Amino acid sequence: MAWRTFYDTYFDRLWRYLLVVAAGNEDTAREALQGTLVRVARHIKVFHDETVFWSWLAVLARSAFRDETRKRRRYFSFLDRFTRQANVELNGANDRQTDECLEHLLKRHVALLPPDEKKLVEQKYFARRAVRDIADGLQTTEKAVESKLSRIRKKLKDAVLAELNDESKS
Repeated sequence: MAWRTFYDTYFDRLWRYLLVVAAGNEDTAREALQGTLVRVARHIKVFHDETVFWSWLAVLARSAFRDETRKRRRYFSFLDRFTRQANVELNGANDRQTDECLEHLLKRHVALLPPDEKKLVEQKYFARRAVRDIADGLQTTEKAVESKLSRIRKKLKDAVLAELNDESKS
């Protein structure tokens, strides 16, 4: 009952606040809002003044937004480094051939993953499900899902790069 009252009172206000903070990027604002709600649930305490409570919520929201922004930056930085390194390894093959080669290698190595890891990769990157939804389906935490995805990405990267290195030596 208390959560429903909180949600009804503050959800839209937090959403609008984060949409402004995220400069209109709805995906980032949505993920930051979920992070904010998780933080509220974990760290809620009694406030005797609504203004102080809203200030606390705004701090949580900005913190969740910064974390989401960092997470996205790391992800895109990883993709950039991965493709740059793969391009160098392919010794100047044109972009289309490079993309096709990387896609082929990645598909093959994803297919070789254990079923649980393959399902996780498919849910996150092909079905584009939110980590929160995946965690709910697996009855685990978002942090556990993120950690597992990180390990799987590293495993895939190492396998693809190892194969590219073997091909370049031939």
